[in-house]
Amino acid sequence: MGSAAPRSAPAPPLLLLLLLLLRAERPRGAELTFELPDSAKQCFHEDVEQGVQLSLDYQVISGGHYDVDCYVEDPLGNTIYRETKKQYDSFTYRAEVKGVYQFCFSNEFSTFSHKTVYFDFQVGDEPPILPEMGNKVTALTQMESACVTIHEALRTVIDSQTHYRLREAQDRARAEDLNSRVSYWSAGETVALFVVSVSQVLLLKSFFTEKRPVGRVAHS
Repeated sequence: MGSAAPRSAPAPPLLLLLLLLLRAERPRGAELTFELPDSAKQCFHEDVEQGVQLSLDYQVISGGHYDVDCYVEDPLGNTIYRETKKQYDSFTYRAEVKGVYQFCFSNEFSTFSHKTVYFDFQVGDEPPILPEMGNKVTALTQMESACVTIHEALRTVIDSQTHYRLREAQDRARAEDLNSRVSYWSAGETVALFVVSVSQVLLLKSFFTEKRPVGRVAHS
């Protein structure tokens, strides 16, 4: 008798959860860190359907007083969000009209401070992890509940990592700026001490230098 072909073992629940989490889609959007020169403005555009939710998170990482002007306009030119000289902020809005939405960052109020700005712009609601969860009104199974819990925990971890990464970049920029100021101050003190020391030596030397009187030449 021929031996039966081995049957593949069913995938463990943990592996299924990981596969489902990897398949989970995120809303469409962009995450970017860019340089904003002094007296400059930078704008971005995104096509949004009516009824779709859009969200904007931003933070100034370095430069000046770590502040920037930000505003968002809908396709009709109406300003739906505006803040001036903000270090960081969040904005969520559900599009009332279809079209291209514009969000801009302005550093025009600063004449010499160069800024580094981070923003995360997302469009759309996050789809359900499981396709059948969108229309399901009954209670979730234990595996589905665990999948949702793990997914929410991963989102929290990602948000925390982004927050701490931005804080680390901001603190590093401040530390480098402080180090430059301390270095310049130390160099200035060194030069000042050298000048004062030389001046004191010359002054003391002038006190102990004997000045010989110039005699008159006698005429015979």
